[in-house]
Formats: sequence, C-alpha cells, structure tokens
Amino acid sequence: MKIEESSIVETNDYRVIIYPASRPFETKEAKAITEKLFDFLATWAAHGKPLDSSFKIEKNQFIVVCVDEEKEMASGCSIDALGKIMREIDEQYQLGLFDRMKASFVHNGEVKTLKLQEFKAQVRSGELPKDIQVFDFSKNTYLDFLSHFVLPLEKSWAAGIV
Repeated sequence: MKIEESSIVETNDYRVIIYPASRPFETKEAKAITEKLFDFLATWAAHGKPLDSSFKIEKNQFIVVCVDEEKEMASGCSIDALGKIMREIDEQYQLGLFDRMKASFVHNGEVKTLKLQEFKAQVRSGELPKDIQVFDFSKNTYLDFLSHFVLPLEKSWAAGIV
C-alpha cells in the first residue's frame, strides 16, 4: 500500500486514522516524523501478523495513517501501539495531535487552526467568512477521506455549531 503521493488513487477502502497537529510542521520535524513512522509501520503488526499500512503528511499539518484491513485487521493492541508512537511524536514536538477541541480550516488559501471556542466566535462575528473550507478529522475510510476531508463550512461538521 502506498498513499504518500496524492496522485495515487487507491481502490480499496482502507481504514484511516487522522492525527491533526495544531500547527504546520517545520521541515526538520516533518523529516523526523516521516522517518519514525516509516520505521514503525515497517514492523507494525496485529497478533504477530504484519499490517499492510502507510501514511502521508497532508497539508504539512495532518498525519494520515492507513491500514488495509481486508488483509489483516488492526487489533486493539496494534492501535494502542500506533497511539503510543503518535504520543511520543506529539510530546517531542508539542503538536497537539490529541487535542480534539480545535478546528482547522482554509482561509485565504492557508491552513489555519484555532481553539474550537475561538473558531465559533470568529465565524459568528463575521471575522471568519462563511465560505471557508473546514477539515473533518473523523473520516475513518480512505475513500471518505479523499472525498470529504475538506468541505465548505455549511456542509461540514462545523455547520451545526456556528
């Protein structure tokens, strides 16, 4: 499986786990994160069976991990192992990967991230326009990620809170 290149379109509906950082990665961070994840995924297994998996860094801020569960299901222990390596990355670089009280969106062509309350306040006040695109980190299949990761505000999860 290879998803590192956005131009490659996969046909299987892989399981997706998205880790959104609170800020863009610095070049050195992206390189170190890439190396650490390549090493981890090369040995990632469920009950001793290798998991066919890959990842990509999307928009220089979001880590998207995919696993082909048609070949082997990711177990609770394997997901815990992924969570452990992601927590190590998060702690090392202070990325906020596990902070779910934030919103990421595209404004004036740039990816921005705000605390959820600040995001709501800025949309309601008009400081942020209603025509922004919002990222949805709840996508759990690759096909859903490809088609619905970024949506207009009015069609996104955020429509109900602003």
